[in-house]
Formats: sequence, structure tokens, C-alpha cells
Amino acid sequence: MSAHPEPVIRLHNLTLAYDRHPAVHHLSGTLKAGSLTAIAGPNGAGKSTLMKAIVGELKPAEGRIEHRLGRTEIGYLPQAAEINRRFPIDVLDTVLLGDWKASGAFGRVRHAAMERARQALQTVGLDGFEKRPIGSLSAGQFQRVLFARLLLQDARVILLDEPFTAIDARTTRDLLEIVASWHGEGRTVVAVLHDFDQVRSHFPETLLIARELIGWGPTEEVMAPENLMRARAMAERFDENAEVCEPAA
Repeated sequence: MSAHPEPVIRLHNLTLAYDRHPAVHHLSGTLKAGSLTAIAGPNGAGKSTLMKAIVGELKPAEGRIEHRLGRTEIGYLPQAAEINRRFPIDVLDTVLLGDWKASGAFGRVRHAAMERARQALQTVGLDGFEKRPIGSLSAGQFQRVLFARLLLQDARVILLDEPFTAIDARTTRDLLEIVASWHGEGRTVVAVLHDFDQVRSHFPETLLIARELIGWGPTEEVMAPENLMRARAMAERFDENAEVCEPAA
């Protein structure tokens, strides 16, 4: 990795809204190639909304997001509540969905992909789980499956929305090791997190937002007590009925 990595994603005066009610105001900054960044902030701060905008699920109300990444170059893990586990599919086939860029949506699964999927399951500690229905798994086991799918996808940029919520401590530790390995390989990893201890211990960069930017940079500086107090105070003033504000000058 170079001493001055290039930006992989740029945010320019970005405002995001649902039904014209603002969720993120005038956010500008860059995610650099190979960075490991936590997105932190109070509930309702716009963290998950920002993730959805980066992956293209939500269009900006104002401003823009710039990157030159193809769809297959971004790996995205949404919140667990957004994933339907009742779909009748087994663990191995779920992991193989990470290879769709090579096989196509209806393509024949290649032998090499099958071997890589099994290897990914070994990496996340689920060797022997290949034929289990995903509906039979615990929350922690299912999250391991989704990380295995990301391993198979082999994306340059990996976005994780609350990846460690409601899972056991051992699974969290194992998955944090995978996150660290991605960072070591030079991938860009961004995770929405609520646990500030995890942020401080494992993520060297932090974007702290409370619908607008509080701080973005080295975690030790951004997570300073005065910034956290400011974010908390802004959260207490959230107005769910506010209209989209005018663009910044």
C-alpha cells in the first residue's frame, strides 16, 4: 500500500432523505483505498442510510457520491433484520451466491467455485455445515455464512452494516479477525458499529455522524469525549418532520 493511498469513494456535500425528511446533511469526505473505517453515531444518525446510498440503494437528495467501482467490486452486508432467512436454501448455496460475478445469475457453478466456497466455510469455522438449511442456524452461525459469502465475492470494497449485533462474543472475535485480514490485504472496509470499544480497538479510522458530520479521521481524535457529547446533544434535537435543507454554499 502506498504512503498516500488514493480515494476510492468521495462524498460531495451529500444530503440523504426519506420522503423529503433529511437523514444525512451536507456530508463531504473521502474513503481511501485500503482504509479500515468505522461509522459511528447515535441511533437515527444516518449511518445505515449512508451505507445504502454508497451501494446505490438510495439516491442523494443533494450532492453526490463519486467512485469508479463496478457492482461486483463492492461487497455489502446489510443488517441482519433485512435478510430473509426463511428462503429454502442451504449453507453452501448461500455462500456460492458470492461467486455470481463469475458464474452469472443462472450460470453453472464451477468446480473451482465449489472448492473456494468450502474453503471459505472452513475459514469462518463452519466446516461440515454445507447442507444445513440457513433457517436452522443460530444468529452467529448465519453471520459466519454471510462472511464466507463475502470471502468468495473477493470485492475491493466491503461495507458491513452492524455486522456484530446480536451475535456471541466468540463469533464477533472470529469475524473481527477476518475484517483485520481484509485490511491486511489492502481492501477498503467500512463498518457501521454501535460498540465504541470495538471502534477504538479495531478500527483506525472513524466517521462520526449525527445526521451531519461530527468528525472523520483517526479514531483516537474523532472519538474524543467532546465529539461524543456533541453527537449525543445533536441526537436529542433530531426533528423527524424537518424538510430537506438548502444546499450548503
